[in-house]
Amino acid sequence: MNFRNSSLYRYWGVYLLIAVLSAVVLFPLVITVSQSFMTNQEVNRWPPQIIPTLPTIESYNTVLTQQDIRLDMWLRNSLLAATGYTLAVLVICTPAAYAFARLRFPGNKILFAILLVTIMIPGQVTLIPNYMLMRDLQWLDTFNALIFPGAANVFGVFLLRQFFMQIPQELEEAAVLDGAGYFGRFWHVILPLSTNALAALAIFVFLGHYNDLFWPIIVTSSLETRTLPVGLSIIQSSYAGQYRPMILAGVVLSTLPILIVYSIFQRRIIQGVTLTGMGGR
Repeated sequence: MNFRNSSLYRYWGVYLLIAVLSAVVLFPLVITVSQSFMTNQEVNRWPPQIIPTLPTIESYNTVLTQQDIRLDMWLRNSLLAATGYTLAVLVICTPAAYAFARLRFPGNKILFAILLVTIMIPGQVTLIPNYMLMRDLQWLDTFNALIFPGAANVFGVFLLRQFFMQIPQELEEAAVLDGAGYFGRFWHVILPLSTNALAALAIFVFLGHYNDLFWPIIVTSSLETRTLPVGLSIIQSSYAGQYRPMILAGVVLSTLPILIVYSIFQRRIIQGVTLTGMGGR
């Protein structure tokens, strides 16, 4: 009886902890959505209100119709840049990870260790060289500058290598008996078994690039190439303290694509992270 009671208390304790943590995480999102439907006077009222007295969509109308705010174009730019960057990462990192996982060549482990060390180098260190490279290539204020720098993603190579090493080599040996070379094994054996890992990496990379502000604000200068985070930062600096609900409305609209992507691919994210962390080799 005591064992049953202790198990029951532990069960409810875990759910209570989950509920508290969920409330802490969701509270800022709830406040953002709620205040985006308030007037500017109501948002600045003290003490702050959580539920709007008279909900209004005026801030959403302003964001979507004001001429100096091109939320639709900024959203399109962010989606195009994030999609292009994700595809470039997958194209570059997948064969590189396979080479480190399966090919045996002099300096394999040393080269991979050097790559892992580069993860600890802050991005600010390579900021000026990357900017000068974009300038010399005449890629400033273009989508090329938003897509190609950083496409050789070391984290992606590491993540996929860990997954590839857990695929039984017997499967590739069977392909060798059928006359398959390295590319045939990679294309017909490894890739079909790696959809979860590839999907997880693609989603991580997509979300990270979609939310990136630091690099796009440096390499873009025109309204036509700005991404959504850059546009929202401009709105905040231009209308700070005047139209706070409008800024929050822009934040809500920019968050919707992320929520849609995560809700669609949630299972693949969990499966990919779980599988890539099993081997530890």
